[in-house]
Amino acid sequence: MDSGSGVGVLDKAAVVLGALEAGPSTLAQLVTATGLARPTAHRLAVALEHHRLVGRDMQGRFVLGPRLGELAAAAGEDRLLAAAGPVLGALRDHTNESAQLFRRQGEQRVCVSAAERPIGLRDSIPVGATLTMHAGSAAQVLLAWEEPDRLHRGLQGAAFTATMLSGVRRRGWAQSVGEREAGVASVSAPVRSPSGRVIAAVSISGPIERLSRQPGRLHAATVIAGANKLTEVLARHAAQQEEQNGAG
Repeated sequence: MDSGSGVGVLDKAAVVLGALEAGPSTLAQLVTATGLARPTAHRLAVALEHHRLVGRDMQGRFVLGPRLGELAAAAGEDRLLAAAGPVLGALRDHTNESAQLFRRQGEQRVCVSAAERPIGLRDSIPVGATLTMHAGSAAQVLLAWEEPDRLHRGLQGAAFTATMLSGVRRRGWAQSVGEREAGVASVSAPVRSPSGRVIAAVSISGPIERLSRQPGRLHAATVIAGANKLTEVLARHAAQQEEQNGAG
């Protein structure tokens, strides 16, 4: 370990969590990524799993656990969630449809923030709901900009194709009509980290009767504007942090 804290087990646990930031890992991949001995990597990953700092995906691979998101939100450091409420509220008011923010977690996506329509028929996706990565416009957005091998794996069993994801990358947004749930349509756009990586998807969803079979024509520009606003908040915060660090 180059800059150890002096508490070896914590340093190693931090290395394991850092390796999982890149995505799901088998034990063998974890050993390669961390340089730890296989029994050590396994013991640490399982101990971290006990504390929900590490989880498993449907293939049994290690992934970052839900506790990390809870801690970040509790510490008030999760700028994305802090900014999401007002942006999703404005999106709901502008489109008159439910708005959501999704993040990928392993082989699923989780609704981490939502603004519901107060009245009438609504496609209710509560905060904390876990949905498939195989269908829906948010799944398309969260997969479209992945590394080629991860993208290829994600397409296995998916309701969408590589050609469709190529269209998503070209347009900068995705739509789905009855893909995840019969009668429901949605439009999604990507939120990017300061380094340009897609880290979340902003969506609106509602019945096909209102959104039509071409929901992107109606709402893509508005959804993109909302997603871009969140991307800008993250970029601004990162710039402020750099300034503070420079001043310090």
